[in-house]
Amino acid sequence: MKVIGVGVGRTGTLSLKAALETLGLGPCFHGRHVLDHPDRLALWEAAARGDAVDWSAVFAGYESSVDWPGAAFWRELTAAFPAAKIILTVREPDGWYDSVARTIYPMFGTSSDPRAREALRVVPGMEVFTRFHRRMIWDGFFGGGFADRERAIAVYEEHNAAVRAEVPAERLLVCEPGSGWAPLCAFLGVPVPDQEYPHLNDPGRFWGRVEARMAESRRRS
Repeated sequence: MKVIGVGVGRTGTLSLKAALETLGLGPCFHGRHVLDHPDRLALWEAAARGDAVDWSAVFAGYESSVDWPGAAFWRELTAAFPAAKIILTVREPDGWYDSVARTIYPMFGTSSDPRAREALRVVPGMEVFTRFHRRMIWDGFFGGGFADRERAIAVYEEHNAAVRAEVPAERLLVCEPGSGWAPLCAFLGVPVPDQEYPHLNDPGRFWGRVEARMAESRRRS
């Protein structure tokens, strides 16, 4: 593991995943890849219980990681991969909360969106993944309080502050929206690509990916 993204979901993590892969630091593990490795779900569940796990086995085949669930175990990952560089993606707290409330919370936190309920019905493994997601993020990371806007934002800001305080400055890059290639490439010591930095995290794209996954599952059934 060469790069560990410790920013929580909806802070530009999917864009960072695409950027890292463009820079040759992929494959990059993202939360949606949990469903691609059902054989590793037991390891994630063990980690959620607080058990010791072999993180090299969890991320076998990947050179980088971003988003949840990895971000929820950032202390364990930074210790397990001491040579990896750490990237914290952040955004303005109210905008972050609104984005989560329109996407991953109604998808995995409450399944209140009709598309979420349909995905639970047609996508293999989605029920198990959603149950794990709720236990680890909504009940664990947010302590069951994401619906309380002030409480959720406080948890988000405490996470970012802890990363900044505990990760040595020379090992850490903090990325804000619009930062582009320059700080990332300087941090990683690689040339700046001759292409636009990826922008993949708007809510419409999120639900588009959910619908694409459902369509793929229907074709296979």
